[in-house]
This record gives sequence, structure tokens and C-alpha cells, in this order.
Amino acid sequence: MTDIPTWTIREAGADDASALALIGAATFLETFAGILDGDAIVGHCAAQHSGTAYRDYFAAGARAWIAEAQPGGAPIGFALVGKPDLAAAIDGDIELKRIYSLSRFHGTGVGAGLMKQALAAAKDHRRLLLGVYAHNSRALAFYRKQDFVDIGTRQFNVGGKLYDDLVLARPLAA
Repeated sequence: MTDIPTWTIREAGADDASALALIGAATFLETFAGILDGDAIVGHCAAQHSGTAYRDYFAAGARAWIAEAQPGGAPIGFALVGKPDLAAAIDGDIELKRIYSLSRFHGTGVGAGLMKQALAAAKDHRRLLLGVYAHNSRALAFYRKQDFVDIGTRQFNVGGKLYDDLVLARPLAA
């Protein structure tokens, strides 16, 4: 028996909104507890990681992929792409709004698998953009390995408190 968890990835839809909300809140809390203000995290997750929030993304044309642990199919991560909501966006851009996985699955390739799906969906765009907490060194290392480069900064509202983010881009079209 191996201790290396296995997983699969499939495209998600509006029926998966509750699973995306669960993963989103769990991974946000896991990543930022002890770093960001606790009340801000709770407020952010209540507003941004609800089933309604994810159904709204799908209604606006977003696409998502969900990673599921095997056996059993428990949700363990996801990626979500959609219309950019970043000041640095220009015509032809698309935004990677979320790419999350539970820490137990870090190092198993699930992040790269989710990124592969996001990049395939973005292939007809100029750039894939994302915002990331400026002090999230693990995420920044992952994005740099995926050929993302800094293009700006933004203030990110987490539960009514502002935090510094970097805005990154990966060119897609030749």
C-alpha cells in the first residue's frame, strides 16, 4: 500500500458549486490562518466561497475543473477561469480566478493538472492573468514554474481588510 494519494480531474459545472465552495473555503482557511486576520478570513469565505458565488461564476460564463481523491471522489482541489476582473487586463485576456488544492495533495501533480486544464481553456486568449497574495511564497514559486511573470499589483479585499497582491500573467498567443 502506498501513501501517495491519487486523484482525477473532470470539468465541473453549476451542480458542483457546493463542492467548489467547500474546497475554496477549506483551502483559503488552511493557507491563510495565522497570516491574515481571522475575522477577515471568515467574512471572505462566507461571501466569496459560497455555492451562490460559484453558481454566479458559471452563469457569467466561467469554466472550472475539479480534482477528486480516489477512491471515493471526495473534492480536493479546483481551478476556475473567467472574465478578468483585474485593472491590468487588456482585450484578449482571461483570468485564473482560483486554483486551490488541499495541502495533503501538494506535490502530487494535482496543481499542474489543474493548471493544464486552465491553460487549455485559455488557449484562444492573449494572456492568462491571476492575482496572488504577495507573501504566498509557495504559490508564487508554483506560478513562476508555470511561466507567469509579474505585471502589477493590487489591493485585495479579504473580509473588509485590504492586503497586497501581485498580478501575474502568462502569455498564450503567439
